[in-house]
Amino acid sequence: MARASYNGHTLAESSDYEVVEGNVYFPPESIDREVFTDSSLQTVCPWKGVASYLNLVIEGQELRDVAWYYPEPKSDASHIKDYVAFYPQITVES
Repeated sequence: MARASYNGHTLAESSDYEVVEGNVYFPPESIDREVFTDSSLQTVCPWKGVASYLNLVIEGQELRDVAWYYPEPKSDASHIKDYVAFYPQITVES
């Protein structure tokens, strides 16, 4: 079981997750979408493709671009399509 949390709030929890380059990627259905908003930021990974980002809005504060996912990954990363990973501000335990 893997769990992502921030200040005691569970943001994602699942036993079905992927680990890529040391990052835990959570399936989209395990994410608490009510506390996230879409970001306009996009970055490119040479082998995974274009990453989209999410902002966390919780307890009256916003953490910008704190999570990312690949909506249209390249073929080598197809197993993490839409799976969400988090930057270190978020506690991830697996």
